[in-house]
Amino acid sequence: MTSTQASFKPLRALGGSHAMALDTLVLIPRRPFAWREFLLQSWFVARVSMLPTVMLAIPFTVLLVFTFNILLLEFGAADYSGTDAAYGTVTQVGPVVTVLVVAGARATSMCADLGARTIREELDALRVTGINPIQVLVVPRVPAATFIALMLSSVVILVGIIGGFFYLMLSTSVPNGWRGPASMVVRALAVDAGLRHSEAGVNE
Repeated sequence: MTSTQASFKPLRALGGSHAMALDTLVLIPRRPFAWREFLLQSWFVARVSMLPTVMLAIPFTVLLVFTFNILLLEFGAADYSGTDAAYGTVTQVGPVVTVLVVAGARATSMCADLGARTIREELDALRVTGINPIQVLVVPRVPAATFIALMLSSVVILVGIIGGFFYLMLSTSVPNGWRGPASMVVRALAVDAGLRHSEAGVNE
């Protein structure tokens, strides 16, 4: 019986984590929302994650540009290296760097804080007083981390594109590499304008 309980212990832990995630999603829209804790956690996440995010964005983008530049030079399409840098930064480097920094710098401290509170029986004290510890401690941290992750992703994209621009201009033999991001923005605006025009024609 004891061996059976020990074998099911990892499954109980996995089920408990899924149950807590479901409870968090259910409790997020409910009032009262701990706005003060949300602001404190947002500021803490931003303060801890900003510098590592910026420091990781530049080498990741430079590595991406360097790798793609080798391939593009073989095909004689080095002018497209700027477009590849912008596209790769937006779709790959930004989300990956943000997840690495937020998960490594802040999510671990959140888990450590909740574990310490459990050991000190603070969560049991909250339950005795009729307060749901998930709504007070977990719910504000999830939107805070999500909001700051989106902001940090924007910072990574901006810093990565600027760093890739200077790398292309100063460290490679690509004289027209700056045209890639510019043409990418122009094409995006043109596609958006075309979609708006087509929607207006359909509505008429």
